[in-house]
Amino acid sequence: MKRLFTSLLVILILIANLGLAWWPNGHVILSKASVYSLLESDMPEFFRTGEAMIAHCSVDPQILRSGPLHLRSTERPEHYCDYELLRGNKLPETRYEYIQLCNQLNVRPEKVGFLIYTVAEWTERLAVAFTEHRSYPNNPHIQQKCLVYAGILSHYAQDMSQPLHLTIHYNGRVDKNGSVTSNKGIHYKVDAIIENLDLNPKKLAADLEIQPFDNLMSSIITMSHARYREVDRVYQLADQFPPEKEKHPSLEPEVTNFVHHLATLATQFTAQLYVTAWKTSQDLKFPEWYGTDFTREESRELK
Repeated sequence: MKRLFTSLLVILILIANLGLAWWPNGHVILSKASVYSLLESDMPEFFRTGEAMIAHCSVDPQILRSGPLHLRSTERPEHYCDYELLRGNKLPETRYEYIQLCNQLNVRPEKVGFLIYTVAEWTERLAVAFTEHRSYPNNPHIQQKCLVYAGILSHYAQDMSQPLHLTIHYNGRVDKNGSVTSNKGIHYKVDAIIENLDLNPKKLAADLEIQPFDNLMSSIITMSHARYREVDRVYQLADQFPPEKEKHPSLEPEVTNFVHHLATLATQFTAQLYVTAWKTSQDLKFPEWYGTDFTREESRELK
């Protein structure tokens, strides 16, 4: 009986944790669209043709949220940033400065969430991997690493493009005590909509202008503020969103337009982070030991 109870508890945790992000196929659709938007760019060929691997890895952060205790407790706050808890304070440049700000505000950093910094840090991880690729362009392991990092980055970038990841009202309007007063379950409906509509990645990618950001952190914060301002719009349309399990739903035009708006922005934002990482990689330098104490010249195909 104890074993059965434990198994049921694990299943409930998995279900709860899998709910609060674009549903898996939603991330797959948006990640493929982001890569398709770069087909005419100067990104390396392995990346422009790597949409399958990137899309596969885009689901990983969602899976990690359902891992064992220590991983789950660390991963979950990476997916949101509840702006109301910051009381209008300006976001600092780095994660640890942000933690200091939260401490000054007497709010736990993990309660507010780290999403803004997660997006920035994974963009820079991808930039480092791209720098490796520039040094060893025929190394298949480095190429695969770039695709993995890009997939993980895409998940967080797309979470940030969903307004309900940026508010205390993430799954219904809450009162000052944090109790849901209306629209409970709205997060699931919004997260499911891209997957349930089965949006076409190539159509989402069409005619998008993709340029690198001049200032990574500033651009991420600007994007997050813009999406946060759309929280009220989500709730204005809340009653028109179909149930999360309804496939190919018929939507009112204003809901259709809003969903396509969010999906297009998520596609564009993710792609812009990719090209920003590629541009950043031009100027990064590795320490002297890199490539001397171990080889990066591997050019054989992966087995």
